[in-house]
Amino acid sequence: MDFTGIIIGAASFLIIGILHPVVIHAEYHYGKGIWPVFLLAGSACILASLFINNVIPGVLLAMLELSLLWSMREMHEQEERVRKGWFPANPKRNQ
Repeated sequence: MDFTGIIIGAASFLIIGILHPVVIHAEYHYGKGIWPVFLLAGSACILASLFINNVIPGVLLAMLELSLLWSMREMHEQEERVRKGWFPANPKRNQ
């Protein structure tokens, strides 16, 4: 039996599930201007994946990289959701 697909699927689910609240939290505390952190982290994952020879860690790093880069877009969409009132705005931060 080969559990590679199940491991990758479960880990992908966790990566996406963890990054969604991270985006919400980051936008609440820092605003959409923090998107370069996601870019740098995603770029670091791209660079690191070039040196991975094992399939599972390589694919998981690629999933993390894509999710981090996608989070940059989500950061802008989260700001729009806050503007619409779907999520609370941080009263301590200048909007």
